[in-house]
Amino acid sequence: MELITFLVDFILHVDVHLVELFNQYGLWIYAILFCIIFCETGLVATPFLPGDSLLFAAGALMAASGLNVHSLAFLLWAAAVSGDSTNYTVGRFLGARLFVNPNSKLFRQDYLHKTQGYFDRYGGRTLIMARFMPIVRTFAPFVAGMGKMPFARFIRFSVLGGFLWVFSFIYAGFYFGGIPAVRKNFTLLILGIIFVSFLPVFFELWRARFGAKKA
Repeated sequence: MELITFLVDFILHVDVHLVELFNQYGLWIYAILFCIIFCETGLVATPFLPGDSLLFAAGALMAASGLNVHSLAFLLWAAAVSGDSTNYTVGRFLGARLFVNPNSKLFRQDYLHKTQGYFDRYGGRTLIMARFMPIVRTFAPFVAGMGKMPFARFIRFSVLGGFLWVFSFIYAGFYFGGIPAVRKNFTLLILGIIFVSFLPVFFELWRARFGAKKA
């Protein structure tokens, strides 16, 4: 329960916590952010970690601290791509075994099936679209591995999707995070980013439920 409370507080006040981490660890903030993005994209057990909001807040932090935002953007792009590749590899060799228990709370089959639905509908483009969709973002490379998508094809989508995702949020935070009105309402902005990020997921859930009832 305490862990859930901490995670919710971290997500809602990610800017405050990042400043605390920077003050405590200095340049190690680069490594900390790398690990968070890597785990959020690379481990199917951690889809709850912040992604979009973390990138935006990190960009804003770079503007305020004077650190090199370009280095951070390339570093987190590498984290996103390497996380995807790890997830793909695990899905390719261990996918069916990890999701054998339909009642598992750690390896949620409903998340897996939802992501498979996106692949059935959009194909490889799912890897790019999923970058901007929480939960689906974590499961997409795993499903690609389970589906035996050729790695050469997978990595092209992963690199492009990772670039668009990381650079758009990092530089949005860098250029707009320092505006007084934005800083004053940063928590509301983070909530807005989270809400907008989940909209496609909510829409698909609603569409699936409505379609099932209609059928």
